[in-house]
Amino acid sequence: MYKLIKKILFFFDPEGVHTWVMNRLDFAYSVPFLRSIMEAKFKVDEPSLSQTIWGITFPNPVGLAAGFDKNAKHIDTLACLGFGFIEVGTLTPRGQGGNPQPRLFRLPKDEALINRMGFNNRGVISASPRIKKKKEQIIVGGNIGKNKETPNEFADVDYIQCFEQLYKVVDYFVVNVSSPNTPGLRQLQEKEPLMALLGKLQELNYRLGKGKPILLKIAPDLTDSQLDDIIEIVQATKLHGVVATNTTISREGLHTSPKRLEDIGAGGLSGRPLRARSTEVVKYIHEHSHGTIPIIAAGGIFTAEDALEKLEAGASLVQVYTGFIYEGPAIVRQICEGLVKSGRFIKN
Repeated sequence: MYKLIKKILFFFDPEGVHTWVMNRLDFAYSVPFLRSIMEAKFKVDEPSLSQTIWGITFPNPVGLAAGFDKNAKHIDTLACLGFGFIEVGTLTPRGQGGNPQPRLFRLPKDEALINRMGFNNRGVISASPRIKKKKEQIIVGGNIGKNKETPNEFADVDYIQCFEQLYKVVDYFVVNVSSPNTPGLRQLQEKEPLMALLGKLQELNYRLGKGKPILLKIAPDLTDSQLDDIIEIVQATKLHGVVATNTTISREGLHTSPKRLEDIGAGGLSGRPLRARSTEVVKYIHEHSHGTIPIIAAGGIFTAEDALEKLEAGASLVQVYTGFIYEGPAIVRQICEGLVKSGRFIKN
């Protein structure tokens, strides 16, 4: 059924389709009878998939990556689709429109997306009350970033403001310094500025309370030496883990025509072409940290086999985004059922 629906939806603008579909799913959630159908069809109840990390019990290891629910408007609806956790954002201190449209593009031949959204969101102050008012018992992560116009030397101010606003309403944080769509942002992945930023956030973390898990989201385009720096920084700042990986600026090995790629222009690539590199990064961090750094894996996860690949490489949890677009709302159930059938233990 979804294959037919997808063919129709793919005739229309991706950003407009996203809004249209989520509005209708939100309506379905608001009607008790329809919500019951959603829960029965998509929610996963499999105790063997549950695991506890950072003192948080995840009912299953399949989460929704940041970027899908930028403004934390659809948490309850998405929870009915079976996700073990949902990451909202990327949120910035002040609302911003992001980059000019069109800025989201499908690559059907590659089962991929290219986006240059540019952290479009209504601001952290707008999102925080919505997270607090969620009805479903779903784990929520807050993905935080800086505003486009904020110079890198003052980036810590933006991250601190987001952190303070979300501290009481999210279960964990993800520091996003790896999006390719905010000019200069990836420079914050360099050792010195990153160490300073994460150190300030950790200090604030324990000043505000008992401390929430803080993870770092990294790019797939880092070299081995840069990954070594990431490992050192995470260990030195006592960060709780990493999210590997964000989108890539690479266009290698795509089936989409060069002319089409030229017409699309800049942006981060996600989907199937990212799967192998994302797994390489997960494996590298896991092996070179001797398994001491918990990892949430993202990048090219469409099936249970894709998820298993990430888990076997050293991830503790996985996230989907582009796979959700191409596979449809049953993706979480399909992956979870495949994980159970595999007979393999989910990594703790």
